[in-house]
Amino acid sequence: MDTAVFTSFDGAEIAYHTWEPRVAAEGVPPVMLQHGFAASTESNWVGPGVVDALLESGRRVVGVDARGHGRSQKSGDPAFFGERNMSRDHQALFDRLELAEVDLVGYSMGAIVSLLTASRDRRVRRLVVGGVGGAVVELGGVDTGALDGGGELVSALRTDDPTNLTGPAAEFRRFAEANGADLPSLAAQAAAVHDTPIELDAITAPTVLIAGTEDYLARNPERLVEALPHATLFTLAGDHLGVVREKAFASTITSFLDVG
Repeated sequence: MDTAVFTSFDGAEIAYHTWEPRVAAEGVPPVMLQHGFAASTESNWVGPGVVDALLESGRRVVGVDARGHGRSQKSGDPAFFGERNMSRDHQALFDRLELAEVDLVGYSMGAIVSLLTASRDRRVRRLVVGGVGGAVVELGGVDTGALDGGGELVSALRTDDPTNLTGPAAEFRRFAEANGADLPSLAAQAAAVHDTPIELDAITAPTVLIAGTEDYLARNPERLVEALPHATLFTLAGDHLGVVREKAFASTITSFLDVG
């Protein structure tokens, strides 16, 4: 793995990681991976085996650490964040790497970022999104209704005493701490979460949506599939944090992206 940092459209320092396969497949573009909230390239894609599966299939892989996450620049300012800014980071990285085409994969927050990117950049050849559902159509982003409108999550990330936290907000706080995430940055992103319509009908890339049957943030995935012009649904048993560790998660991604 090689790691580099580039300066994005607004001066933010964004880290990205690249891997080269031992035997490269011909005629296919790189795969770019965008992790979810409070995660990183390492926890979302390397640990669960997705990067290794893609490399075995002969793909060059690029993993982006979203602003405020992993090795990218941190901030406590909500104006620094938002999935739309993260999508502009994608486009800036496409330019930096001189990509004429790219296959894009995003999970949870990263799925919203990737949908935004695919809706306005024709360089996205194929698209995989996971951990989201009908709320993308209804709310323009992740299912904040499952997180008490998002305010509970912001408070959970800002509190100095998390011992009394319960529910999904407590789960995300524990997940963030386990990953060594920057809590002020996460709170700022949670306060800036995307909540306006995405031009889903502008997405021309063939798309697959992966949703866990017990994922409270991916409820009604059929609604999202119906709103996308060229999408199919693949469901896996599991919850929001567990689905990415299922073997079928990586194999679904690789088999879909291997189609010419």
